[in-house]
Amino acid sequence: MEILIRAIQAAITLYMLLILLRWLAPWIHLEIHARRWRWIPALTDPFLNQLRRILPPLGPFDFAPLIAVLLLWLARTVLVQALTQAGHPQ
Repeated sequence: MEILIRAIQAAITLYMLLILLRWLAPWIHLEIHARRWRWIPALTDPFLNQLRRILPPLGPFDFAPLIAVLLLWLARTVLVQALTQAGHPQ
């Protein structure tokens, strides 16, 4: 069960980092649409676009990446806690 929990934590954390990288790309001059980096928007944009339907950008401010990271952090915390408790019944 420990390996499953660590794998879930790692996968969600990696996805959170990809969202942050996607968000920071313009500021760090990462050509996100270049051939070698296209996989990042391919993985992150579907989730971000769903959030943008609920909370569209407000002028130049796009809060979807921030909300996405917060939701993923919350999901990771709840899921890991539930799996930990399931693995150690009292």
